[in-house]
Amino acid sequence: MKKTARNIYLGFILFLMYAPIATLVVLSFNSSKSRSKWGGFTLKWYSSLFQDDAIMSALYNTLAIAFLSALIATIIGTCASLGITAMKAKWRTVIMGITNIPVLNSDIVTGISLMLLFIAFRFTLGFSTILIAHITFNIPYAILSVMPKLKQTNKSTYEAARDLGAGPFQAFMKVVFPDILPGVLSGFLMTFTMSLDDFIITHFTKGPGVDTLSTKIYSEVRKGIRPEMYALSTLLFLSVMVIMILMNTSPKETDSKKAGSTSKDFKRKRKIPWHQVIPAGFILLIAVTGLVHHVRTTGSVSEEQVIVYNWGEYIDPDVLDIFEEETGIQVIYEEYETNEIMYPKILSGAIAYDVVCPSDYMIQRMRENGLLSKLNLDNIPNLKNIDPAYLTQSQSFDPDNEYSVPYCVGTIGILYNKNMVDEPVDSWNILWDEKYKDRILMQDSVRDAFAVALKRKGYSLNSVEVDELIQAKDDLIAQKPLVQAYVVDQVRDKMIGNEAALGVIYSGEALYTQRENPALEYVIPKEGSNIWIDSWVIPSNAKNKENAEKFINFLCRPDIALMNFEYITYATPNAAARALIEDESIRNSETLFPSDKDLARCETFRFLGDEADSYYNELWNKVKSN
Repeated sequence: MKKTARNIYLGFILFLMYAPIATLVVLSFNSSKSRSKWGGFTLKWYSSLFQDDAIMSALYNTLAIAFLSALIATIIGTCASLGITAMKAKWRTVIMGITNIPVLNSDIVTGISLMLLFIAFRFTLGFSTILIAHITFNIPYAILSVMPKLKQTNKSTYEAARDLGAGPFQAFMKVVFPDILPGVLSGFLMTFTMSLDDFIITHFTKGPGVDTLSTKIYSEVRKGIRPEMYALSTLLFLSVMVIMILMNTSPKETDSKKAGSTSKDFKRKRKIPWHQVIPAGFILLIAVTGLVHHVRTTGSVSEEQVIVYNWGEYIDPDVLDIFEEETGIQVIYEEYETNEIMYPKILSGAIAYDVVCPSDYMIQRMRENGLLSKLNLDNIPNLKNIDPAYLTQSQSFDPDNEYSVPYCVGTIGILYNKNMVDEPVDSWNILWDEKYKDRILMQDSVRDAFAVALKRKGYSLNSVEVDELIQAKDDLIAQKPLVQAYVVDQVRDKMIGNEAALGVIYSGEALYTQRENPALEYVIPKEGSNIWIDSWVIPSNAKNKENAEKFINFLCRPDIALMNFEYITYATPNAAARALIEDESIRNSETLFPSDKDLARCETFRFLGDEADSYYNELWNKVKSN
């Protein structure tokens, strides 16, 4: 019974550990982009993975940084270990205690501290700062790997080699180094793995245009994972598994008596730890590939450049290539996941971005805080292609249209399944109907959730009236037992998979879900909703303002705006680009391009001030915790 129970327990633990990985592997062969729908077996995501410049660049950066930081940290750590070993016991204890602090310290403290240090000394955040940060982070681990081996060495053998005429370096390489080699290799492999896997320190010390796999995967998770990332994660898992198998397959030691040698002779034989050398060599091979790629790309940097900070998956990569070919201006491109992540970076001034694409309320906040530069509209003649209706809407956060140019627009509405809902859907009230209990999806966003509750009662979604906000909070609490889940991008998969009847969703996402499931329909409720506008702006500390205006003007060109629309699927405010859409059903879609009547009922979010934001968050916490 005990053995059976032990096996069941072990099997359960292994299931919890590897079931998610198995799911990820299966999804990497799913031809459908939806996680809830099996579209058949395919290898196209693996093919697409190796053709994705952004992912491959992140992979090469990761390998180059991991190898260089591991190599340098191992060399420094080995030298430091030799010095520490030579110290008196008291000082050795003190130094080892100091060495252990970074290991025990929280990564976020280390990351923020290094970022502030780089900013204070006016370092330009980028590849070099990530490398320095990783070396700093890895050195203690290298020391901890080498020190135990040094303690096991016999000092008398080193002294004997010196007495026999060997120099210090020769004695070290011939006598000491072979004994500590397993510790050195273990330190190298450990630091390489630590660097390969690190996210937090990289996140705080990276600059524009530099991504590692950890930061790239994190950004994908925040905005909705692409199938290519499943393929990448599968390959990473298999690679790590092979390395771990090689590392842990230690050759058995031959019995000294059977070998015909004495115990003393056996001890003198120093065996090369091939179970560590082989994976280290494998790492060296793939890391050099990444390093070569990094050197090549660094060597091709153009003097003329524009640094772009944009939402993830929010521009057609081919558009960037066309811009570079036509203008000779190199685009250094970086992505963010939320306005709230983007804002502190602009506020700190640590990185001088040239072009940024915030949402409406954040543009207002940045403008009011003096973080934006006025546009020279003479350099943006293609602004004439933007629909005047959206320029009018933009005046709610940019009164004179002096700081922003609309890029993508959309609304928030209700996506419903016609096979599950047998009544007209034209009001937010249906989200409070008890007959749809456990089949309603709400946005896991404070402003979006409160916008639904406020508009339902006829209030402004920018309300700061305490009574109105408390009423909205009470309504959301009353609705909570009916809600299946509070979600963000998961609403797409759940609605496609017929897991819910009603969901609050962005209009651009609605078009994608309708393509996957024709039973889905999108509507803007009669009480009105939010119309969001993401626009291009130029930060006040931009160093390439003219190039930034050329970039914005280029994106307003009808053919380019059409390319971006077809890639992103969010509606374009570019009237000339809309006229080029060949599919009439899409060109005239009221889901993507609301009528003037629908637009009249919609509002853009406004920045309400830090105090109001804090109060909204306080009420939202009460809703979620009730």
